Parts: sequence; structure tokens; C-alpha cells
Amino acid sequence: MIKENYTISEKAIQILGGSTNFSSTLKVVSNENNIIICDINIEGKQAEVPKPTTIQWKIPAHNVKGVWKPTTDFAKRIQADWELDHMESRVSIDAPIINLFGHDDSNSLTFACSNAINKLELNARYREEDDYFYCFINLFTETNYPIKKFNIQLRIDSRNIHFSETIKDVSKWWETFDNLQPTSVPESALVPLYSTWYNFHQNLDEDVLEEECKLAYDLGYKAIIIDDGWQTNDDNRGYDFTGDWLPERLSKTKEFVAKIHKIGMKVGFWYSVPFCGEKSEAYKRFEGKFLTKTHRWAPVFDPRYPDVRAYLINIYKSALVDWNLDGFKLDFIDDFKWYPETKPKNDEMDFYSINDAVDRLLTDVITTLKAIKPNVFIEFRQKYVGPAMRKYGNMFRAFDCPGDATMNRIRIADIKMLAGNTAVHSDMITWHKDEAVEVAALQMVNTLFGVPQISILLKEAPKNHLTMIQFYTNYWNENKVLLTEGIFTPFNPLANYPQKQIVNANKMIVGVYDNYVSEINEKVEELDILNAKLTDAIILNSKIDLGEFTGVIFNCEGEIVRKEIFKLHKGILSITVPACGIIQLTKNNK
Repeated sequence: MIKENYTISEKAIQILGGSTNFSSTLKVVSNENNIIICDINIEGKQAEVPKPTTIQWKIPAHNVKGVWKPTTDFAKRIQADWELDHMESRVSIDAPIINLFGHDDSNSLTFACSNAINKLELNARYREEDDYFYCFINLFTETNYPIKKFNIQLRIDSRNIHFSETIKDVSKWWETFDNLQPTSVPESALVPLYSTWYNFHQNLDEDVLEEECKLAYDLGYKAIIIDDGWQTNDDNRGYDFTGDWLPERLSKTKEFVAKIHKIGMKVGFWYSVPFCGEKSEAYKRFEGKFLTKTHRWAPVFDPRYPDVRAYLINIYKSALVDWNLDGFKLDFIDDFKWYPETKPKNDEMDFYSINDAVDRLLTDVITTLKAIKPNVFIEFRQKYVGPAMRKYGNMFRAFDCPGDATMNRIRIADIKMLAGNTAVHSDMITWHKDEAVEVAALQMVNTLFGVPQISILLKEAPKNHLTMIQFYTNYWNENKVLLTEGIFTPFNPLANYPQKQIVNANKMIVGVYDNYVSEINEKVEELDILNAKLTDAIILNSKIDLGEFTGVIFNCEGEIVRKEIFKLHKGILSITVPACGIIQLTKNNK
């Protein structure tokens, strides 16, 4: 690490804006080891709709290479204040955290807020006039109802440690708040999963699905998510018929689920939670109870109405009981938001805030379902994978990136740093059936640090593709405990994490995704290196003397190509590993 970081003092933090009705106080409740936690209270003489208020401070731009936010993907570069939009955080989108990381992967500054339910605007903007980063959190930009008291905590971490450790520590900090307690994670959330979306879209067929499940199960996949299409015969990839959730296409639903259970797989169904299509019966029933009717896909339910929430909860409860489902993919949660035509609270509503109503809805969903089946799995996808969503879901999936191994790798890492013990899944893996097996394998090896999801038509896949899938799926299953519970570290975020590693007391797995010199500085008995690229050179730079290892080298289809003794002394070592192959090194203890 280059140097000690700039320390934030209480006096450096300003509270700006608001109105004369409200007074603000900032109290430092903890200031240890370069982590400062402030308690911020805003209180009015009387209840009033608050004006936007900003919490702001600045730091000199010392050793800042880029800016990490939960869902910035490729856009982690420094941006000037005149080009940078604010990051929005609320219950169903992103998370209230920003990290400034250094050229050596060190933490320059990480700041986070305890309020993960209400809408906030956050930023860290570079100002060219003085070469400072101006950090801030905007409050009350969406609050259109009267309040009298408001409280948040602000956590600012300037420790000179690896940036990923500060992000993971924020996740642990959020868990200390009563209203952000994560739900438990069942075993069914931690198994490789077959998805119907990319290979079938809405054109589902019961007999074909049953055969696909038999193939998937034999390859190591123990769960299936039946995506969009089960509920309607309409195949326009639209949402006109959402809202009723009566199975038209998979009409013998209970019998179908029973068949899949007999194969040995768990079954989850997809639902687009907010949408109420204009051709549904629910649209007539809930006329006037929508946040918007002009959404590009379908009208959006207003969760501030108790009968709307009760209706949605009962849909999932009935499916769980009547069809014996094991889980749900609850989609499009981020479309519960304020629209230009959204109505203010009326007497039929029991919430002013849409975000508070979403919190109530999803809390009641998970409570109701777990009371019936404690090990039910609930999948959410980016961007709704923040700390509040961990209360209601136990599986977080990378946002859709079909055929894009690099993006899948980035999104898995970004989720994994914040997700704690919540299961982190890849986006569904897919590729062209005529792809070269080594190139197809890129989709697998780029996503092994998440729980694999696959969405290809297995019955049409070439034999070598199936062999490759089985090899890597078996590898993941054999290393499941390490991959889901080990200490995870991604490196060089601005270069799209060209190396990742995960380690426990005895073993480390390293993924190498580019022509990159990989530093190894952990003493372990076993070291697996994934050559997640099409070139065959793995260049290791051992920072310590690791000793002598026996190496077994596999190609992407799991064939052993050679065995060799390697001496991992301090310094550089080049190892030839086939494209998308693995070398497994075991310490020779004399």
C-alpha cells in the first residue's frame, strides 16, 4: 500500500440545505482504526415536507485510480463533476455505498449510509479546480410527505487495506441494523441451476423440459427455474397477460412439478412482481391502483394499497402450496418507484412512501412463504441486490448479459463483495451450439466464483460441450464450500478483475482471465489455477517461497494432459496450461 490515507474529521462533514423548520446534529459514535461512524439526526419543530438536504465532505485526490459503485460494470473510471450523474440508491436498486480505490488496489475511501430503504443520491466527484473528491449523500429528493424526525448513520472508512475488504466490512455493518437482517440461505439456493430463459424464452414445452431436466441433473444441476412463458400462450415477449398468473402453457402444473421432483431437481417459477397487463383480469380489478399505466411493458401495481399487497402475497402462497414449488424468481422489483403520474397518498393507502410499502410487501412475502416451507429459495437479480433485499431473498443473480463472459465475471464479483452469505449466482450461461469448445468454456470458467446457472438446449449440444459442462460443474460441486464460504478477493477493478482468488485454511483457487502476471502470497496445501482465457501461459509471481508441488494439468474437457513437479520459489514461474484448462497443485510435504 502506498501511504496512509487522509483521515476524515467530524468538522469536515457538512450538512447543507433543508429549511429553518429542521435542525440537524451530527455526533461521532465511533472513531477507531480510521473508521468514523456518525449519527445524524434531523428534527423539525413540526411535521413538514422536507427540502433536499446534503451531507458533504471532501478529500484530496491522493492515489485514486477509480471509483467503485455496486453496479457500475465497466464504468469504474474517475469522472469529473461536470460529467457525472448521481448514483441512486433505494430499497430495490443499488446500495448506499461508494469506494475510491487506489492504483495498488488499496482503499482510498469507502463511505456508506445505514438507510437502505429510502431513496438517496450518492456521489464522489472529482473537481478539477482543486483536485479534491467531493463526496456527498443527498436526502429527501423524493420525500413528498411530512416528517418530523429522521435519523441515519454515516460510515467513512479510510483504512489503508485492500479495497474489497472495506466493501465486505460495510456489508457486515449493515447486518447490525435490525431492519436489515438477512434471511437464511437454504441449500437449494446453493446448487447449480438450469434456467429456461435464453434457450426457450416463452416457448416452453412440458415434454422437452422434462427431458432437459434429466440431462441437466446428470450434468450436476439440481434445480430449475421455469422462466417467463409458463403462465401464458402469448409469445410476444410482452407482459400484457401478467397479473393473473394462471398457467396456460404449463397447464398441468402440479403434475409437471412432481415429474421434475422425481428426477431430483428443485423447481422455481418466475414472476414479474409489479406488472399487471391490460389483458388480465387483475387489471380490471385493480383499476386506479397503479403507480403508472404508461410503463413501456405494463401498468405497475401500487404496493401502498393493502389489498394490492395481499393479492400479490396470496399468488405466491397459492403457488407454493398448490404446486409444491421450491422457490421463486421475483423479477422487476426496481419498477416499484415514483412516476410522474403517481398519485400521492390517499385514505385507502397505508403508506406514504413507495419504498416503505415495497419493504412491507417483500417482508410479508418471505415471512408467509417461509412459514409454509422454511427452505424456500427466492432469487433477485441486479440492480435489486442491496442490503435491504437480503432480508427477502437468498439468491442474488448477475444482471442479464447473454453470451458475455467478461460482464458476467465483473457482475459476480461486484455482487459477491456486498452479499455476505447470500448465494451469488452467475447470469445464465449461454453460447452458440456450434461454438468451439474452448470458447464455450470461457462462459463457464469466467463464472465459477458464483453459483453456475446454465441456459442452453442440452439435447442439441455437441458431446464435447456436454463433457466440458460436466467437468466444470463437477469441479464446482467438489469445491462448493470453498467457493461459497472462502475469503474472496478480486483484483484490479478498472481492468475488469483479470484475477480473482478465494481461499480457506488449506486451499486456494485462482482465476486468471487475461494475459496477466498473477501474484501468489498465500501459503496453502492446495492451489488450483483456472486458465480462464484462450492463451496457454500462466505467469505466477510468488511473493513468498511456497515450496514444491505436484501439478496435474487438465484441458477444458477434464482430460489430464500431463503431470509435473513444480517448485514455487519466490519469483516468476511460467506454466503452460491449455486454453480454459486447470492446473491443480498439491504441496509435497517431506
